[in-house]
Amino acid sequence: MYSGANTWALVLAAGEGTRLRSLTMAPSGAAIPKQFCSLRGGPSLLHEALRRARAVTSSLYTCAVVAQRHRRWWEQVLHTLPAANVIVQPENRGTANGILLPLLHIMERDPGAQIVLLPSDHHVLEEHVLARSLRHAIEQLQWRFDETILLGLKPEESDPELGYIIPGRGDGRGALEVRQFVEKPTAMQAHQLIEHGGLWNAFIVVSTAQALLTLFGQRMPQIVREMRVAVQRDLKAPFDGAAVAELYERLPNIDFSRDVLQGKEAQLRVLPVPQCGWSDLGTPKRVAEVLRRAPRNEFGSAARMEFGHLSLAAQHERMQMTTG
Repeated sequence: MYSGANTWALVLAAGEGTRLRSLTMAPSGAAIPKQFCSLRGGPSLLHEALRRARAVTSSLYTCAVVAQRHRRWWEQVLHTLPAANVIVQPENRGTANGILLPLLHIMERDPGAQIVLLPSDHHVLEEHVLARSLRHAIEQLQWRFDETILLGLKPEESDPELGYIIPGRGDGRGALEVRQFVEKPTAMQAHQLIEHGGLWNAFIVVSTAQALLTLFGQRMPQIVREMRVAVQRDLKAPFDGAAVAELYERLPNIDFSRDVLQGKEAQLRVLPVPQCGWSDLGTPKRVAEVLRRAPRNEFGSAARMEFGHLSLAAQHERMQMTTG
């Protein structure tokens, strides 16, 4: 049975969203990362991710990693979280460093934590379907303390711009072995992957903190050691952050999927998720498709305080008028 005890949600909100920049450029000329935009003038995608986190844990156990340069967009949105739960990256050094930093912060407070990694730039039409799968994955951690679970979404179309997980045999406990990762295949390859059971890699991960840290330690042990020391030093001097800032100046860019997960398939499992209207809103084309499928929502006055900084629907309509 699902229990949220010891479960921490880590919302990843430090990305730049460069592939969608044609839709996220404000009239002022500022490029607003898509997680701070809304789909249709309502809550931002970051707000939606925070609500997604509340399906598995409370705000007290929800952390967000954000970029220092985005402060003007996230500061108000994240005011409901405890200050210690907002971990600020001084620079962008790739998704692996962007996960390792908040992971070490959480482990300083709760070494036995269970971690749910949630990107903040996704849209999900049927949230209850994804929430059920997240809870199922957390339940499985009771016997998967040394494994990491990836949520693989059953594709709704053959999209060559997404990453795919090729599953292997079932393990008798509801999850499948991970045989291979395929990043951005051709259209024909994507179709073939789906025919053979390929799943969309949504970058949603459920793991014990220790199992996740083990994966990092196997691939980037020196960085793990240095970042742990830097985090511990900064925690002794709150609001300083000097040690992490100094470390980030010399960190290489490291990608979590490519540089940490690939090659470690034996330590991974994938949990298939039924179709739920998921999209990473990664390109204008994908935004247009989601707008076509998603119902028009009316947001009451209570939601008005949560408006995104920019409406992707309005931007898309404006772009269509300009190019049409």
